[in-house]
Amino acid sequence: MNGVKVRLKYLPHGAGLPLPAFHSAQAAGADLCAALPEGAPLALAPGQRALVPCGFAMALPDGYEAQVRPRSGLAVRHGVTVLNAPGTIDADYRGEVMVALVNLGTEAVILARGERIAQMVLAPVLRAQFSIEDELDETERGTGGFGSTGRV
Repeated sequence: MNGVKVRLKYLPHGAGLPLPAFHSAQAAGADLCAALPEGAPLALAPGQRALVPCGFAMALPDGYEAQVRPRSGLAVRHGVTVLNAPGTIDADYRGEVMVALVNLGTEAVILARGERIAQMVLAPVLRAQFSIEDELDETERGTGGFGSTGRV
């Protein structure tokens, strides 16, 4: 499988954590770990949100973005998901990778240092060239919006 080189820089509080990692041969997302202090887990109460550090910064290649997405196991088992899913990390951002989590479940969830909290997917970026037009082409759907194509 071909890859794209992404340069990472550990921040002091990220030392010793694993790099983002793919956990199966065909995984699209690399798991991100929480860079919380050792012995100081984060208790995420129902309805609470938190910005969780990952302990590294990165340099994406020009023409790419990184999308931060929920991990399905955390979402299904505990109701913990990425608040702004998918979060976007732009190629020119050099700050720490952070994950905005929210607990939509009914019980508090305890997150510890090194726990896998989200996944990151690299994607190419196409930049739109917007233009104002007097008319748009007709389609079968037309102006039908939310729910207009039916439930099934």
